[in-house]
Amino acid sequence: MNADPRLAPFAGRSALVTGGYGFIGSNLVHALAGLGCNVTVVDNLDPGAGGNRFNLSGVEDRVETRCDDIRDLDAMRDAVRGRDYVFHLAGRNSHLDSLEGPFEDLDINGRGTLTVLEAVRREAQGARVVHAGTRSEYGAIQASPVDETHPLLPTEANSAHKALSTLYQFAYHHAHGLQTVSLRLPNCYGPRMYTKDHRLGVMNWFLHQTVEGAGLRLYGDGIQQRDVLYVDDAVRAFLYAALAPDAPGHALNVGSGRPTSLRDIAGALVPLGAAGVEVVPFPEDAKRIEIGDYVADTTLAQRLLDWHAEVDLTDGLQRSVAYFREHKERYW
Repeated sequence: MNADPRLAPFAGRSALVTGGYGFIGSNLVHALAGLGCNVTVVDNLDPGAGGNRFNLSGVEDRVETRCDDIRDLDAMRDAVRGRDYVFHLAGRNSHLDSLEGPFEDLDINGRGTLTVLEAVRREAQGARVVHAGTRSEYGAIQASPVDETHPLLPTEANSAHKALSTLYQFAYHHAHGLQTVSLRLPNCYGPRMYTKDHRLGVMNWFLHQTVEGAGLRLYGDGIQQRDVLYVDDAVRAFLYAALAPDAPGHALNVGSGRPTSLRDIAGALVPLGAAGVEVVPFPEDAKRIEIGDYVADTTLAQRLLDWHAEVDLTDGLQRSVAYFREHKERYW
């Protein structure tokens, strides 16, 4: 990304990344540091949320880190002060965990996001805020591909709380004039993912099992369609959203825009080490959070950000498996 002339404005500027020890956050930190940006990370290293100190290996001496909770207003006011960009990626992402722990999920995703925005309102009015939303905000899919006019019909608490956190971006843009933009991310994958168990997504666990040489298990018939995005493409979307003049006030879909079945993803991992593919009935907890087929309509992001996905699935999976084979002991 260092060679992308569009990203030159980050040199010498100041950015805060919440959740910067996590999967997408850490990849974003690496990119910003490589662009000459002064980066501060806020992360409380919640063991269940994917934070991993190894994720910042190679840039530790170029990044300031703060072990703060995004719900602490005083800490967040201090963290955002003087920033040009605030990338808000901290939060809870486990749909399964939210089934049994909805109040904590609401507190982190709802009050946590509200606290970050309130800190920006008080201390960094001119900062561009780029928030990590999710395709799960749409919930039960009514039509495909999904554009930004699709209704929000969350199927469980985490998706509802993620939708709330994006609605706060709209509210603070309209009520207080903040430069907020939210990116609704699809199933992202790549280096630095949380791979210890299946709680944080199917791609995470597929990669774990592939590196282990184990079989991959599909629920139902396995033909459920997903929009999967390699992490480098997601990071570019965050960077472009921080610079695009017309992005504030929007929630934008990002994704490949191409439907890929879970069966096809699993099949592509077999040559990379997975032992095979098994199809089994849906477990009850998985059935409760299933949203149906999802493919993103990325027309608005293409227009406002001049962005599109570049890394194809085969290349992205090869890069991901190679990374976790090399650093397995850091993620298992």
